[in-house]
Amino acid sequence: EVQLVESGGGLVQPGGSLRLSCAASGFTFSSYVMSWVRQAPGKGLEWVSFINSGSVGISYVDSVKGRFTISRDNAKNTLYLQMNSLIPDDTAVYYCAKWGQYEFDYWGQGTQVTVSS
Repeated sequence: EVQLVESGGGLVQPGGSLRLSCAASGFTFSSYVMSWVRQAPGKGLEWVSFINSGSVGISYVDSVKGRFTISRDNAKNTLYLQMNSLIPDDTAVYYCAKWGQYEFDYWGQGTQVTVSS
């Protein structure tokens, strides 16, 4: 059974940092592209970043470039998102997602990130 379990969310002041983690199990983690996707209150899903299996191919949505860093540890089956210089617009539920053949096929339960003073 595929499982993706996010952790590391919380309340942080503007300008602060958080590191999200996503523990994966039930599939060969090292073989798949992984992504972070977020959903702000009252808004739709927004793709944030992806990383390919070998950590060579990485991309970010423009709004987080230079502030967020995606990484993975294939030995630990874990995906990370380091978030620095957080702003209120980063407030959202953050999901990790596994990319299947044509679409995201598995999602975690999400972790809440709230940026507020």
